[in-house]
Amino acid sequence: MPRVVHFEVYADDMDRASKFYGDVFGWSVTKIELDGGAAYWLIDTGEEPAEGINGGMMPRPTPEAINTVVLDVSSVDEYVEKITEGGGTVLVPKFAVPGVGYAAYFNDTEGNPFGIFEDNNEAA
Repeated sequence: MPRVVHFEVYADDMDRASKFYGDVFGWSVTKIELDGGAAYWLIDTGEEPAEGINGGMMPRPTPEAINTVVLDVSSVDEYVEKITEGGGTVLVPKFAVPGVGYAAYFNDTEGNPFGIFEDNNEAA
């Protein structure tokens, strides 16, 4: 059964948002460079074995973009089909996160965005 394994926060000012989450919740935020020159900020929300998930932060893609959760799935291709057959709509088609896996983003039947992610270290 797919579970929430990641969340994403959109921000207009990465430094301001990083400071907010660090000061308020004690989270650490680390900027990484992705292939192609894009940046992503990893959010560490705590230490094991405490329950919870970690996340990421990125520049807000559109003014109306809202934070989202990401579900771990066995196959992005399989779940794209299940999601669309169930009435969901594709926001961002399947794409590779090189060396990490594959992802895609959707709206559910109520217009709520969410993502799915398939671990695959051979993704290119």
